[in-house]
Amino acid sequence: MLRYTLMRLGIFAGCLVVVWALVHSGLAPRGLGDSNGLWIVLLALLISAPISFVVLRKERDRASEGIVRRVERAKANLEANRSQEDVADDSARAQGQASGQAQTS
Repeated sequence: MLRYTLMRLGIFAGCLVVVWALVHSGLAPRGLGDSNGLWIVLLALLISAPISFVVLRKERDRASEGIVRRVERAKANLEANRSQEDVADDSARAQGQASGQAQTS
């Protein structure tokens, strides 16, 4: 997951540099008033998103498989804990009933 995030950040940084160069050279429009920095960041985000979607498809699939594995492992651990609690509860109830029957006898 970290690798995917760093690759995505790298694509954004590359787009940011290209957009900054285009805006400062006059090939791309400047923002209104003092919004030039925000304009450059938004334009870089807009350009980097589809590039990341296409270029990082395999890496995104690998990252999602890792997430799925971790979720499945967490679910299995939760189920194992739940079944241990059920067994402990059942044995405690059985002991309580046995001691209750011994006291009434």
